[in-house]
Amino acid sequence: MFFKRSQQSSGTVTGSGEVTTVAARPQPLEAAELRRVVDPATLGFKTTEELHPITGLIGQDRALKAIQFGANIKSADFNMFVLGPPASGKSTAVKAHLGPKAREAETPPDWVYVYNFENPNRPKALQLPHGRGKVLAKGVVAAIDELRSVLPALFEGEDYQVRRRAIDEEFRSTHEEAFEALNNKAQNQNIAILRTPTGFTMAPMHEGKVVKPEVFNALPEGMRKEVEAKIETLQKELAAILERMPKADKKRRAQLSELNEEVAKAAVSDTLDDLMSSFADVPQAVAYLQAAGRDLVRNVGIFLMTGDEENAIVKQPVDSAHDVRFRRYMVNVMVSNGGDDQPGAPVVEELNPTYGNLLGRVEHIAQMGTLVTDFLLIKPGALHRANGGYLLLDARRVLLSPFAWEALKRAIKAQEIRIEQPMEAAGLISTQSLDPEPIPLNLRVVLTGDRELYYLLAAYDPDFSRLFKVQADFDETITRSTENDNAYARLIASIVKEHALKPLDAAAVARIIDEGARLADDREKLSIEIGRIADIVREADYYASQAKRKVTTRQDVARAIDEQIQRADRLRDRAQETINRGIVLVDTEGSAVGQINGLSVLQLGSFSFGRPSRITARVRLGAGRVTDIEREAKLGGPLHSKGVMILWGFLAGRYALDVPLALAASLVFEQSYGGVEGDSASSAELYALLSALADVPIRQSLAVTGSVNQWGEVQAIGGVNEKIEGFFDVCRARGLNEEQGVLIPKSNVQHLMLREDVVEAVRHGQFAIHAVSTIDEGIEILTGVKAGERGPEGRFPAGTINRLVEDKLKLFAERGRSFSKGAGNGGGGKDEQ
Repeated sequence: MFFKRSQQSSGTVTGSGEVTTVAARPQPLEAAELRRVVDPATLGFKTTEELHPITGLIGQDRALKAIQFGANIKSADFNMFVLGPPASGKSTAVKAHLGPKAREAETPPDWVYVYNFENPNRPKALQLPHGRGKVLAKGVVAAIDELRSVLPALFEGEDYQVRRRAIDEEFRSTHEEAFEALNNKAQNQNIAILRTPTGFTMAPMHEGKVVKPEVFNALPEGMRKEVEAKIETLQKELAAILERMPKADKKRRAQLSELNEEVAKAAVSDTLDDLMSSFADVPQAVAYLQAAGRDLVRNVGIFLMTGDEENAIVKQPVDSAHDVRFRRYMVNVMVSNGGDDQPGAPVVEELNPTYGNLLGRVEHIAQMGTLVTDFLLIKPGALHRANGGYLLLDARRVLLSPFAWEALKRAIKAQEIRIEQPMEAAGLISTQSLDPEPIPLNLRVVLTGDRELYYLLAAYDPDFSRLFKVQADFDETITRSTENDNAYARLIASIVKEHALKPLDAAAVARIIDEGARLADDREKLSIEIGRIADIVREADYYASQAKRKVTTRQDVARAIDEQIQRADRLRDRAQETINRGIVLVDTEGSAVGQINGLSVLQLGSFSFGRPSRITARVRLGAGRVTDIEREAKLGGPLHSKGVMILWGFLAGRYALDVPLALAASLVFEQSYGGVEGDSASSAELYALLSALADVPIRQSLAVTGSVNQWGEVQAIGGVNEKIEGFFDVCRARGLNEEQGVLIPKSNVQHLMLREDVVEAVRHGQFAIHAVSTIDEGIEILTGVKAGERGPEGRFPAGTINRLVEDKLKLFAERGRSFSKGAGNGGGGKDEQ
């Protein structure tokens, strides 16, 4: 062993032969300080069956108050952004809070699109009282079905046929009388009127027979001219009769059209009267039905089939809603609210918030090799379904969907839903054939996401803060107390109930509470990441089922936790293997000058583990510079570089008050081939520097973590549990020797929730955890030499670490001055870094 446990001070000799003062060995932390555990007996139940499941979240008063405010305020720009870590129950909490409020709210109206008979490319949007959109759609289909039966019967009826024959007869008789009169007149003048394929022609007659051309040409000229004059006069009269025929036919068609309109109007009016009466309180619907009625009257021919159409009747759908002839009269129900299963305002969560899924789209169908569309192919989006209520969206998914984020903001700002193609909205192309009327928008948008995303949007999107003014910030943890422990148990009971799992006994619940503190990295807190807790409970239920137990026990929970780690710790095992095989050099016994074991944490997905690394320091006379080799090699991050710079401030402020800091030092993480970031190793680096300057060895059986400030105070760091366990695993693999341990900041003691095997090793004196608050405390534990305090005369006591360091730095300063003088006389050298 390097040192014996003793409360007495004695002398030892440094590597340079100086006698030092040995420090008293401080007491490490007790085992009870390393892990806070729950006594199952204090929970007051045997299994979770005895508990009343909690209905909401625990410890989220701030966030729930913000959600309540955002849901109640009426202003359109007070939309919500719910921020917090994944699996914290954000969406569940929002839906649980908004659900009851939405059910009590007024049910929003229905919205439908109908054909625009004046401008077919701009379908009309109709607002109807809730639940009546489908009524209108079904009523129109029923009316068309009725007209398909009524109109053909009316037009085939005796009354209509008589009136039509009268009109036709009038037309025929008028023309026949005129032709008959002309024909008689021609015959009296011995002129015949003949019909030919190309029309009418006239020829002279003799004794009732047409005179042949050669005979006519042989007649005397005077007789021929007389006949030609008669024919010319008769042709003019025939032309007048033929000229009157189109006008008469037009009049006939007009009379037939009036007759058809009269018959159809009566039938259409009778058919639509009941439907219009039922919507008398909705002027827009009545106006549409009136326009549809007028169009039906004008196009009554689509109900009347010719002979060819009668032969093709089997090709026409029986259902009018799917008959292409009647598509223009159908009603496209975009939103239908109300009903027994969904009273009140809607709460819609869109899991795939693409542009079309948010704002709706106009679909197309292929016909005869081309894409066609109409108003019935307008499909609603999430904004339509949530209109009048609440829309829940994942902010990250919205941002990842092309055009969706800008379209959502436009809709919120304009307070309307305008369906258009994304490329058209961007002004790039214009190919859309339909331009549906926009629908007024009145809803509350609730975005969920992590804090980083929220602050990025707030910083870089000027519209974000104006549209999402309510911030609901979910905590990751709650304060640990008896009351919250009981609430945590009820939360576990609610998870059991929700997933229909086996009940947990009190010991199992206590183990999950302990793990909740471990997940929170704080024994005074409990993690409320509901998803991760639920995963543990469900996996423990699986192992309880394998063991054929009716109740999930502590053993099952412990196995679930261990198995989760085992599935993710392959790289940790490889890192431990490289140390155990001597590939990565880490000492766990003996001592060395300027060498120390630092601790770092590697994060791989949701799994993190600690890994020790050798840190070395070399010092010599120089120009007052501490070289961070990691930074010089561009492997160190800015926080790590900051930590190294703080070391220079500490050395100068403590040891070089009246002399220049003539020091050249280098620091490096040995065998570090990746980036190094963070300042949690800055205290270890300072210990290595002090050891190198004082020429006093450091115990290699100890590892160190903690950051340091310029005053030598050791500050808290993250991942303290993983760091301790990482070094413990290395020591255990080589054999625990009762001298091994870890130095941590005293302010990190409250975060300790170490594994049970580490706690047991400490309890049996095989491993030690030392909590330090200053560099002086730490260096005494690491070297066994007193740090020393500056006395009244301004000097540190002889043989202390601080005195040895100060003397070394003064020696460097004196040598630096002598070199400077020599250089001024033409001699001397130059310190190269």
